[in-house]
Amino acid sequence: MKRRTLLKGGLAALALAGANYTGLSLLGKSGFIDTARADGFTAPLPIPPLLEDLGSRSDSARFIMNVQQGSMDFFPGKPTATLGYNGNFLGPTIRVRNGQRFRINVNNNLTQTTTLHWHGLHVPAQWDGGPRQPIPAGTTWKPVFTIRQEAATLWYHPHAMGLTGEQVYQGLAGFFLIEDEVSDNLNIPKAYGVDDIPLVIQDRRFFRNSQFAYAQNMHDILNGVIGNYLLVNGAMQPSLSVHGGLVRLRLLNGSNSSIYRIGFKDHRTFKVIASDGGFLEQPVAMNSIVLSAGERAEVVVDFADVEMGNQVSLMVEQMKGSFFEAMRFTVDRAAETAVQLPKILRPLDKIPESEADTIRRFTMETMSMGRGRMGMGMMGRRLTINGKKMDFNRIDEQVKLGSTEIWEITNQGAMMMSMPHSMHLHDVQFQVFSRNGQPPPLHERGRKDTVLIMPGETVRIISRFRDYTGVYMYHCHLLEHEDDGMMGQFEVIS
Repeated sequence: MKRRTLLKGGLAALALAGANYTGLSLLGKSGFIDTARADGFTAPLPIPPLLEDLGSRSDSARFIMNVQQGSMDFFPGKPTATLGYNGNFLGPTIRVRNGQRFRINVNNNLTQTTTLHWHGLHVPAQWDGGPRQPIPAGTTWKPVFTIRQEAATLWYHPHAMGLTGEQVYQGLAGFFLIEDEVSDNLNIPKAYGVDDIPLVIQDRRFFRNSQFAYAQNMHDILNGVIGNYLLVNGAMQPSLSVHGGLVRLRLLNGSNSSIYRIGFKDHRTFKVIASDGGFLEQPVAMNSIVLSAGERAEVVVDFADVEMGNQVSLMVEQMKGSFFEAMRFTVDRAAETAVQLPKILRPLDKIPESEADTIRRFTMETMSMGRGRMGMGMMGRRLTINGKKMDFNRIDEQVKLGSTEIWEITNQGAMMMSMPHSMHLHDVQFQVFSRNGQPPPLHERGRKDTVLIMPGETVRIISRFRDYTGVYMYHCHLLEHEDDGMMGQFEVIS
């Protein structure tokens, strides 16, 4: 893959080369395990199993989830302590249908508090799974609600106050898929694990004893904990055998804070068919896509031109400039049936600007610099939204139930420090209305719940607030920023 500038503006501070982690007894000269591997692309890609529905009715689903400690051999003979859902690392895929009644028992078998947040799901506030719904160690959380949204690729992860980054890094994440009549009837790949493949992409760094190097300093809080190894579904450099036809990839940037450009080594074109909240109106042809932490995209790639036995590499470029050959697809058989993508996937209910009742403005600011007792360091409020850090006792915004609002979000850095941010809203899906006054690119014109905002950018989003009242979160989805307090609370009131 040719080198290119991934994203411009104020990114020099993101370089991790030479990062200093002295003072930690586990570190060697460089701090991390050498990234060279001799056994790459020999292990099969793990496919997260579908979580068993224990219910006996088609209109109701019932599940059990155990949050537990585990262990993984990312390096042969060197176990790494991990966390997982119903397993050692990551979690099973939850698949439900629009209109179903959803029940789940979440058993916290950890020694610390956690939560389980349904990222992207339209859900009553009491079952949102954010920091206001903690699950203490040794207890069970029993949410019950009805699925009320279109087919989409969502995900779940912990969201405990101050612990989100660490718990996600250790392995707590999984897919949450919604299907409906539209997804049933679309002529697209839909055989889960065969030609409909979930891919959670994450980077990690390791101490020399093979444990996750989640040991933050101020650099990590500002830039995020960025890794020098790439995992796909929890595996390093896996491979997957596929047929020589259309294959659907459900891409999730499940990293803590990395921004990825994802494409293929041979620059082949793929079709983007869905964003965070579901199908686009029509497929969008691209040969790479940028996803910030927490964003998803469904893409369909055609392997019909690949000779039997040949391989195609999926590439990931980290914003700091590292390139990874993430995984390889081996074409080992012909497609059983020919699939041609429809020209229209789903009519999009576009929210007009004239419908908005309110315009709210948010400024995401990186930091203020000052000199402390140890020399130049952090002073003041640093990572803030509208100059404020998260406070459970403060409701930052009140939104009227049934209203439509435009949120104008500006990424404004202080002095010399300008960092990317993202904005994630709980409960609602929104539409990106504009970027710096211009229409968003075609692949960003669907339903979304997380949006990347680069230094100096102003992004306008528009959303309808329906069905539920209560308190929800909005925050930067770079998890180290979130844990440091770059988060606020909005209350939907009747």
